[in-house]
Amino acid sequence: MSVFTNPTSLAKEHAAEYVAAVFRLLGEQDPLDVLERTPALLKNAVTPLSVEQVRRPEQAGKWSVRDVVQHLADSELVSAVRVRMVLAQNHAPLVAYDQDVWAERLRYSQADAARALEEFTLVRRSNLRLLRSLATDDWARVGVHVERGEQTLADMVRLSAGHDLVHLNQIDRILGSASSTGQC
Repeated sequence: MSVFTNPTSLAKEHAAEYVAAVFRLLGEQDPLDVLERTPALLKNAVTPLSVEQVRRPEQAGKWSVRDVVQHLADSELVSAVRVRMVLAQNHAPLVAYDQDVWAERLRYSQADAARALEEFTLVRRSNLRLLRSLATDDWARVGVHVERGEQTLADMVRLSAGHDLVHLNQIDRILGSASSTGQC
């Protein structure tokens, strides 16, 4: 199992390992630049795909491109709330969520990838507008994540940018697995 596969049942035990791996993936890249580029990269990856390509999972039991895009849209909503909570409250509590339960119960299998991409892009634009307006002191504000403990807003944004990279790589893998089996 990949360090980026972080099932809720093991999330607390693997939180530090997951965060470190995501930060390594981000490296020295500016998180705001990564966050800004992601919508266009997603659009370039998803737009030329057929409905079948968007729906085809990497392998049985894994997510499809559609599922990843819907997950990113939902994650961006969660990030929007978390960022605002940290900015507005001292040591704001930050809830976790089980991405696999969301995928099931929020019916990712019925999602429209183009619509999910539009929603993601709109919320991301709003989040970036807010983040780019912050004062230096704001980046040091702290929220308390139920699995990861205290996190500064700066680290939360780095984690979001790295999360984008994880899922952009996942989409590349999904499309690569389809092309290697002649399914594209």
